[in-house]
Amino acid sequence: MRLTWHTTRLELAEPLRISRSVMAGRDAVWVTLEHGGASGWGEAVGSRYLGLPTERILRHLSAVRPAVERLPDPETAWHELAPAGSLGADLPAGVLAAVEAAVLDLIGKRAGRPAHAFLGSPRPPSAPTARTIGIVAPVTAAARAARFATAGFGVLKIKAGSPDPAEDLARVDAVREGAPAAELLLDPNGAWTEEQAHALLPRFAALGVTAVEQPVAAGRPDALARVAARSPIPVIADEDAVSHEDAAALAGRVHGVNVKLAKCGGVRAALRIQAALDGSGTDLMLGCLTASSLGIAPAVHLVDRARWVDLDGHLLLADDPWTGIGGTDGTVRTAPRDGLGVLPRAAIPAAVAP
Repeated sequence: MRLTWHTTRLELAEPLRISRSVMAGRDAVWVTLEHGGASGWGEAVGSRYLGLPTERILRHLSAVRPAVERLPDPETAWHELAPAGSLGADLPAGVLAAVEAAVLDLIGKRAGRPAHAFLGSPRPPSAPTARTIGIVAPVTAAARAARFATAGFGVLKIKAGSPDPAEDLARVDAVREGAPAAELLLDPNGAWTEEQAHALLPRFAALGVTAVEQPVAAGRPDALARVAARSPIPVIADEDAVSHEDAAALAGRVHGVNVKLAKCGGVRAALRIQAALDGSGTDLMLGCLTASSLGIAPAVHLVDRARWVDLDGHLLLADDPWTGIGGTDGTVRTAPRDGLGVLPRAAIPAAVAP
């Protein structure tokens, strides 16, 4: 087998402002695994939030490459890259998710099966996805909400965490005016104190918000659980639920856990978290970082298992280099092709493996 990669830049159509930062683009590393004339692909994106700059991604790929290339076939690589496997345990979650995706894509192509069938879902998964509205002026938020609703989006996620909560309330009110039939999710990205969350959540509920992600700062899961116990709407852990252990500790104490493959380590880690939540009263949300269709595709193969789906990272890009998961009409879906089912829109530059 041969493991190579190529670094590129993903630019957003417009900067995305959230409570902790403003992002205009990010680096992506496309990982390729070749064997027997077939190729599998995965993507890792650089993330300051996850402590994974591009240089660290490349360093870990270089370190794991000899061990991967010594394996006889991708099926063996699949077992060795399991979260507790000999290779998977040594990789950061985002790198593990990307290499695992390339292996899964290649195995599916070799077997003539889509990834979701290999993962236990016989029918092609599809689900409505949320569409994100950043921290913008109310008039802008209303216009975007109306445009997204017209395109087919029935779920809108509104970023919050402005210094003055009145601005967030005005933005949500404007979105409700622009898309009166849409389900509204709120995401302050941990910007509030516990006291603010208790005071604000009833006000947002009155405006039609149906769930909130990580209202309080990460690192105090007991505080998040206390907010969930008093909240009039479901509370979903995000920054407080990075690993399987985090999610298991919050099972039954919050209403949902936002699982991002780049955060937890890939599809098998996500399925392990789902198993930990099963029967606890805590539901699964599937989220993503800003990434191309290639990076988000593995999660799309799991959407039939989630209560909430927020897989619109590819829709934020000025130019998505890959295609195959839909989303522009408000629904993400797997393509009728083997493996991950994604295709490049243009020729991919020659990969490198220094």
